[in-house]
Parts: sequence; C-alpha cells; structure tokens
Amino acid sequence: MGSLEIKPMEWRVTGMDCGACSAKVRGAVEGLPGVAGVEVALITERLRLRLDDGVTTPAQVEKAVRSLGFGISPKGAAPERVAGVFILPDGTEPAPVAGAAAAPRRARWYHGAKGRLLVVTGGLLALAWAVELTIGGMVAQGAFTLATLLGVAPIARKAWRMVRANMPFTIEMLMSIAAIGALFIGAAGEAALVVFLFAVGEMLEGLASNKARDGIRALADLVPKTARLVVGARIREVPAAQLRIGQTVQVRPGDRIPADGVVSAGTSGVDESPVTGESVPALKEPGAEVFAGSINAEAELRVRVSRAAEDNTIARIVRLVEEAESARAPTERFIERFSRWYMPAVVGAALLVALLPPLLAGALWEVWIYRALALLLIGCPCALVISVPASIASALSSGARAGLLLKGGAVIEAAARTTQVAFDKTGTLTEGRPQVTEVIALAGPETEVLRIAAAVEVGASHPLGGAIVARAEAEGIDWPEARDAGAIPGKGAFATVEGARWSVGAPSLAAEAGVMDQAALAQVQALEGAGKTVVAVFTGERLLGLIALRDEPRADAAAAVRALAEMDVGAVMLTGDNARTGAAIAAQIGLAHQAGLLPEDKVTAINALTKGAQVMMVGDGINDAPALASAHVGIAMGSGTDVALETADGALLRDHVADVVGLLRLSRATMRNIRQNVAIALGLKAVFLVTTVIGFTGLWIAILADTGATVLVTLNALRLLGFRPEGRRGG
Repeated sequence: MGSLEIKPMEWRVTGMDCGACSAKVRGAVEGLPGVAGVEVALITERLRLRLDDGVTTPAQVEKAVRSLGFGISPKGAAPERVAGVFILPDGTEPAPVAGAAAAPRRARWYHGAKGRLLVVTGGLLALAWAVELTIGGMVAQGAFTLATLLGVAPIARKAWRMVRANMPFTIEMLMSIAAIGALFIGAAGEAALVVFLFAVGEMLEGLASNKARDGIRALADLVPKTARLVVGARIREVPAAQLRIGQTVQVRPGDRIPADGVVSAGTSGVDESPVTGESVPALKEPGAEVFAGSINAEAELRVRVSRAAEDNTIARIVRLVEEAESARAPTERFIERFSRWYMPAVVGAALLVALLPPLLAGALWEVWIYRALALLLIGCPCALVISVPASIASALSSGARAGLLLKGGAVIEAAARTTQVAFDKTGTLTEGRPQVTEVIALAGPETEVLRIAAAVEVGASHPLGGAIVARAEAEGIDWPEARDAGAIPGKGAFATVEGARWSVGAPSLAAEAGVMDQAALAQVQALEGAGKTVVAVFTGERLLGLIALRDEPRADAAAAVRALAEMDVGAVMLTGDNARTGAAIAAQIGLAHQAGLLPEDKVTAINALTKGAQVMMVGDGINDAPALASAHVGIAMGSGTDVALETADGALLRDHVADVVGLLRLSRATMRNIRQNVAIALGLKAVFLVTTVIGFTGLWIAILADTGATVLVTLNALRLLGFRPEGRRGG
C-alpha cells in the first residue's frame, strides 16, 4: 500500500546541455507513478518534484534518469570550511578535518563523452578522407563506413535508451536512421560527415551551458564566505552562511556586507551597484537597510542581521534567475521539431515502397527495394541537418566581426521575433561613470571652484571626487597641496587648502554650515530636477560654488532608439535610479521609462511586457541578471559584469547601443536565410521523392539530389558572411 506522505525532493542532474535534454529528463520522470510537480532547470542542473515514496522510491527516480545517460545525485549541503575548521549550524566547532576535499575542477572539454565523440568522429573522418585521396575504391568506402559506424554507435545507444523510455523520435534516433540509411545506399562519406557535424553541435551546446552555469556561481560568490561576528567585546570570523537573524557583524571599509541587515552603528557610503545599479554610493546611517554583497566604501559599520543567508538579496536574485530559467520554454532545435513527423513519414514511406508493390502486385523485389533505398536517401535529412547550423555558424561569424556575441541558434531565432527592447540605464544607455556637467561660481571664477574642489578631492576614492579631479585635469588647472584631509562619510570630504578649511559635499552639508542661501538652494533644486547630482564647495563662512554631475547618455543612444522605432520595435528604460534622474535621461534619449526599480521590480516589469510582446532586455550589471533571464532574450553590454555577460544570451562587445539594432538586423536576416534553406532542401526532396517512386530517377540521381541540396543550402548560408549589421546586405 502506498504512503500518503508526499515529499518534496531535489537532485542535481549532470550532462544536460540543451532544452531537449531537460525535456527528456522531465518526460522520463513524469511517467513514474507517485510523481508530481516536476521542475527541471537546465542551467542550475536541478530536478525538483513531489514524490510519494510509497509508490515510487527515490532510487527509482535516479534509475530512470541514469537510464537516459545523465548523471544524478541528491542535492545536499556540506558544512562550510573556514581556516581549516568546519563550523556547524549551531556555532560549535568540531575537530578539524584533515585533507578535506577541494572544490572539483572542471574537466577539459575533450574529457567528457561529447568531447570524446567529437575527437573520435573528426579523427576517423579525416583518416577516411586521407584513404580516399591516396587509395580510393572499396578501401575508402570501408574507411568511411567504419568511421560512420564508430561515430554513430554512442548516438544509437542513446537513441535506444530513449526508445525504452517511450521517446522514440529524438534527434539521436533521427541521426542514427540517417547515418545507417546512408550506409545502405552507399553514401558512407556523407554519413560520416553528418555524424561529425552532429558531434560539433552537441559539444558547442555543452560549452555554452557551462558558461551560463559559471555566471550563476559568480553571482552567488558576491556574498563573502566569512563574516566578522561581534560577540561581546570580541570579533570572531565565522561562515557567512551560518549567520542568524539578530546577530551583529562588523563591516570594515572595503569589505562586502555579508548579510542583509540594518546599520546599528557607524555612518558610511555604501556601493549598492551590485543590487540597485546606482553608480553613486548611498549614505548609510544607523537604522538604514543594507544588502548582502554591497560594498562598504568609507568607514566601519556595525550591521544587525535581518535575513538568513538563504533569504538575503543575492540569494533571492539567484532564485529569480533560476525561476526565470525554469519558466522559460527553451526553443527546441528546428530539426528536432521537424523530425517529429518527418522521420516517421519518410521511414514509413520507404517501407511501404519496398513491401507493398511486391506483396500486392507481384512486382520484382529487387526493383522496389532499390527504389525504397533511393527514397530513404532522398528522405535522409542531410541537407536539413546542415542547413540550419550552416546559417547559424555564418551568422555567428559575421556577428563576431561586428562585436555581436550570440549564444547559439535559439537566441538568434528568439531575437528575430523581438518587438520590444527594455534597456537598463547605468552603463547601458549611459556611460556608467559620472561627469561634471556644470560649474556654477557664486563667489569667484569657475576655475577657482574647480581648483579648490580638486585640491580637496584629489586623495578621495569617491566616484564624484574622481570626476571633479578629471574635469580639472582636462581644463589644465593646477591645484594647490591640501593637508589634514578627511571624509564626512556619505556626505563629502574636507581639507585645509591655502590656510582655510574647505569642504566639498552634499548641499545639505552646506546648509548645515549656514552658507546656503535661497538663491543657491533654488539653483540646486533646478539642477537636481534635471536629474543631476550637486556638490557644494564651501568654507564655514562662504559658499564658493556648485558643481553638477551626471552620468551622461552614450553618444549613439538616441539614434539607436530612433532606428528601433523605424523597425517597429518599441523601447523602454528600466532603472534603479531616482525618478527625476530617470525622467531626465529618458527625455534626452527619447523613450519611455520606469524608475526606482529593484531587481524584483525589473523582473515584474519584464514579465508585464512579455504578456504582449517579444521582449529583449539589455543590461550590464549584476542587478540586471534576473531581468536578463526573465526576458525572451537577454543581452549584456561588453563592459558589464561577468555575471551579466554569462547570464545573458549574448553581448555587445563594443558597448554601442546602436549594436542592438545591428543584432536585430542580423537575427532577422539569419532567420530569412534559414527559411530559404529549408525551402530549398524540402522543395528538392519533394520533387525527387515523386520521381523516385514512379521510377524516373534512380539511386545515382538520388545521391546527386541529396548532395546538390546540401551544396545549395551551404552556399546560401555562406552569404551571411557578407552581412553588415549597420546595413541590410545578406540573408
């Protein structure tokens, strides 16, 4: 009798390289009794389900997955190792464990099954070609046959496993029938080549998946592994994963904050760009919230933990990426979709041609078997197998030369359908670094304002200070030496310059000093209304001037948005910046905007857009990773973080906003090219299928037709090498 208890279970599944792999795992597991709620995440290699273990045991689930050729192991967490000691969840320290295993290193690409298949098939194909060039005849035919059989053997074994799991028409079965069928009618050379190309595609998919997984790991690594736990008057270094709500940690200047929490002591500027995308550090005083993974920039803070490690901001971003990846239906490879009916139809038609005329009309067996073999060769999807990857390879090569990186054919197909582009602001539509836009002198010349401000800021690490010094250098201003320099955390900097104590900081700091009159305050409000950050240069007695800074739009941003509109593609800006800055930048570029968005809010905005449009998200920061994963296509700017680059489906290596337009043009041209190739391949096959059955064409014509189709689609695909994203050539 089955148990009434339904248990949530989770495993790690290895060896999944594409959407078809995750579909196979899902299909094998969903067929087991007592299994419900199956979720398979390709990038995070996760299998989740609800299991009635009185009906089906976990061991049976694992057996079903292993029978398909995938690896599976229960997911569990080990204690964290810190300085040679394992700290348990209750805070106790067991005896040190000697020789603890290090994190496993990833094997080289050629050590795995797919890598070995690629090496073996490539080597055998090259050897067979060498035999054909030197010896020829039956020896060469035998070499190609041997190369095909050895190459197709592991593919056929996997196809047989799928058959046993009630999934008979897979890409592996298609490849096996195509290769073996080609051998039967003597096209051994072509069979060996197709097997090799299949191995190349499988290998590339595996490499792309591993890169995406590296991005998720890098995101999790933003949270430091250790934390400085305050215990009375002592500070102990403990695993950050074991911090509990209510504990207090010390965060030194330059340290990453180990947990979400509330500042209990100290005042400092905190760089929250990993979470919010803000380019300027935010002032944090007692009572202010801080996020795990953000960087303390200026002074020591004491932070009271408010969320457990598994629920901190970075962990939630990782979960958002995982959920978005699970929810997105992966674009199945074109050949796989087509083979669902094409291969059964061709094989069935060939069997009918071989059997029915002799059985029903007493026709000669030799004649109709010959025609069936010719039909099988005509139906062999060699041209189809080559046509799509040939177009994709040409497009990827053309794109790479133009600085457009796309992670495979599924991305190109999805990008070609894009009707709405969502842009991050900082580092995507803008340069990602503040610049001085105005210098307003209130008591002296503008050069004097810059001269004093640069003297105060020359030793500071704040981005605004760096922008002021850069502006002074650009104008050739020599500033005097400063002494007794210091910082007012989160507000500004001060130093003694030419005998006077000067401060450069927030207008509120000048107001506290009593030097901000109503006229100056009105100017500050006007500048901030234009989306600019304002700093005041003052002493205790007078306000020397104001300096306005802004992260300016990229030079090509407005033109790119106009070009998108000409392509009937909408554009919207999603930013974590404040509403005034967002509105000002959006108006300058000429697109709609949503401001004040945290990562969760960006995901919500993307999800709302995807209900009525095919959405491409373009971003550069870690905070953009969930939105990049939630969109139909996620594209990272090349100067962005590693996490954004690896989570995204592609990247713009030149950091040009106009390259978004080029990417869409290239994707659309590629899909036109693929449709042309499919029409060529299927059109020729349709003609020769009919002429073969009625006896007008024989086996040698069938070989010529199949080879001719392959040559034609390859030549058509090569036209994409001449495509220029800024124009409309090719495809």
